[in-house]
Amino acid sequence: MDTCDVVIVGGGPAGSSCARALRRAGLDVVVVDRSPFPRDKVCAGWITPQVVDELEIDCNDYRRGRTFQPITGFRIGVIGGSRETATSYAGAVSFGIRRCEFDHYLLQRSGARLRLGVPVSSLQREGVHWVIDGCVKAPVLVGAGGHFCPVAARMNPSRAPEAPVVAAQEAEFPIERGDRESWTTAPEMPELYFCADLKGYGWCFRKGGYINVGFGRLDPPSLKLRRPPVASREGRPRSLPKASAHFADFLRARGKIPPEASWRWRGHAYLVSGPPRRRIVGDGVLLAGDAAGLAYPQSGEGIRPAIESGLLAASAIVAADGTFTRERLAVYEQQLRARFGLDPRPPLLSTLVPPSVASLALPWLLRSRLFTRRLLLDRWFLHRSEAPLQEQS
Repeated sequence: MDTCDVVIVGGGPAGSSCARALRRAGLDVVVVDRSPFPRDKVCAGWITPQVVDELEIDCNDYRRGRTFQPITGFRIGVIGGSRETATSYAGAVSFGIRRCEFDHYLLQRSGARLRLGVPVSSLQREGVHWVIDGCVKAPVLVGAGGHFCPVAARMNPSRAPEAPVVAAQEAEFPIERGDRESWTTAPEMPELYFCADLKGYGWCFRKGGYINVGFGRLDPPSLKLRRPPVASREGRPRSLPKASAHFADFLRARGKIPPEASWRWRGHAYLVSGPPRRRIVGDGVLLAGDAAGLAYPQSGEGIRPAIESGLLAASAIVAADGTFTRERLAVYEQQLRARFGLDPRPPLLSTLVPPSVASLALPWLLRSRLFTRRLLLDRWFLHRSEAPLQEQS
């Protein structure tokens, strides 16, 4: 049996960030993921300068052979509306990435030993060790495998209601060089369009030679850990196709995408940060990223919370100094609470105004540059006032 210091289930940004930090501290780490890498991942795909700093990414090195699209503004409107508000910044406030490239890059440079393309079928606690599929043994287990992570399922077997769930559909595909003139979305300015009831939004984002179109919406908090009832056998949330198709028709009607453009939607679901919460710390075990339900509630964005939780998990493991009881690891949950609040906050935008007046208020709000820039973009989507972790330590 392979023995290591830490086994991480999930090779996405949370797992790879945690693995890299642990390897730099001298620990032997094995990352297990059911998918081979590079892999496709449903995500609009942009990272802020704070994430670049936290991950110590050399931008010049990263953009060699990979998509790294500077974002200097956003266009914002209402689905079905006829007006948009453009907000521009003096420099790049985000960078468009492709998750298949970004996740592979992070995992490869983590320095961890990898077991990819192997779904976890067995999690056993034997004394002070965790045993994965009878093959890998470690005193510490990190669950970073997304909303349906098997480690999260083991820690949270109850079917009690959870925090609100975002169900999303997305498509990303290349644009032929000769066809790029027919896509009117500017690469440096992604477009966001909100539902009139404030419970979701769609996006149209051109990054380099690729276009990403997607739609996400709050679903009732009824997704279970062991089986995703909102997903069809093809992985597409059943509650979304009609709304997603409506959004695509809206983009065509507005001339944002060519009339003949078509694609196959892909979908997934995840928790936003808010009560009731999953249990995220136990004896020798921690959850990070979407497995812990840490996506920002107002935007549904999860890359930065995933990375920061992975780094904080690694810090807590190193500080435990070989004694991995729940009490010694509890500092991790305290750090998450301090960093993300983990208190009730309005998800997406749905409690900003009463539903009865939402459809009337939203167009007016989105025409306000003060609202769109200072609140919606700077605070809720970009989190510009939140310094990187290393600057807060």
